Amino acid sequence: MRNEMMHRPVVKPELVEFMRNKQKKIQGELGVIEEEAHEAGVPIIPHETVVFLQFFLGQIKPKNILEIGTAIGFSSSLMAQCVGEDGHVTTIDRFDVMIRKAKVTYERLGLTDKVTLLEGQAAEILPTLSGPYDFIFMDSAKSKYIEFLPECLRLLPVGGVLMVDDVFQAGTILDPIEEIPRSQRTIHRKLNQFLETVMTHPDLTSTLLPLGDGVIMITKERELTE
Repeated sequence: MRNEMMHRPVVKPELVEFMRNKQKKIQGELGVIEEEAHEAGVPIIPHETVVFLQFFLGQIKPKNILEIGTAIGFSSSLMAQCVGEDGHVTTIDRFDVMIRKAKVTYERLGLTDKVTLLEGQAAEILPTLSGPYDFIFMDSAKSKYIEFLPECLRLLPVGGVLMVDDVFQAGTILDPIEEIPRSQRTIHRKLNQFLETVMTHPDLTSTLLPLGDGVIMITKERELTE
């Protein structure tokens, strides 16, 4: 389960080392889970993204959060601790192994009332949700980002934020597609399509951050006209 993207930083290795090891650690049991995941090579968001997410959510103070891609439940647990007493996190995953691990995480942290885990394909579940969600975190199959985008934007209110993880394809996102391994070309093509769409859309504002394997933050400025 080694997360290869965490070992192919898109910025200088010494800066990645600084951001991952010098910033404040998570306190309590969630911090223990983070350390256990790193030691076991379980793919969770890197610590620099953790710190940013904590800071950002502390500023916007969302009450309803949607996550696409639960994994072991680490990031949804982090977000559940940032939404306040009346906040809630809804998360979606389709992999049985990850669903079981996430449920254990929520039980361990006492978050079963703060997090709703929807089991199944995001493409089928997203159209059934009514929202709105103040904040959406998408960290799932990279080739599906462009397909999930319309539903994510539908579920966001004006002023809502969509955060999308792992958009630099281990730093190869700008490489000619002929240089990309054939098994990765669909991801490469669709990630580029996704980035082009959100970065040029007249009703969206976006900014790229060199955290982990790349993060893009997208704000819905007005109701979409297209």
